[in-house]
Amino acid sequence: MKFLLTPLLGFTLSFSVFADTIRLSTPVAQDAQSETFGVKLNSSLPKLSMANLATESATHLAKPFQVEARIAKVCQKKGCFFIAQQDEHILRVSFRDYGFFIPTDSSGKTVTLAGELIKKNLSLEQATHFKADLKSETNLLKAGVVYEIVADSVKIPRS
Repeated sequence: MKFLLTPLLGFTLSFSVFADTIRLSTPVAQDAQSETFGVKLNSSLPKLSMANLATESATHLAKPFQVEARIAKVCQKKGCFFIAQQDEHILRVSFRDYGFFIPTDSSGKTVTLAGELIKKNLSLEQATHFKADLKSETNLLKAGVVYEIVADSVKIPRS
């Protein structure tokens, strides 16, 4: 949205107002349909489903894979993590070595990501912090032992 102001002094001031989208990383690959963040997507990795990752978590620990999932929520501070969902299966997705971020307006998009599953103990403080970053009172993040995806690559459709 562009605004023009013409003050009494005889000059015009122009400025633009953009949506509150934050983009802290540059895509490593892009085409007309998508942008990829992190590293280029390794499409030769085994394809798993969120259901398989959620119900058979222990068998997939520390093994590279790719999965397709909908982004339910994105960290609104930086885009430094998101909540991936497929049907009733939900996992938090962080990024390898905090090395890249995704646009904060990516919620609702179905992405393809490559990464590994890890098991960790999420403290109440961390769960509270993540909920605040999502700007949501979601019940998707609870303290305790959890599985999450550490992504190396996230391919996001443009539309």
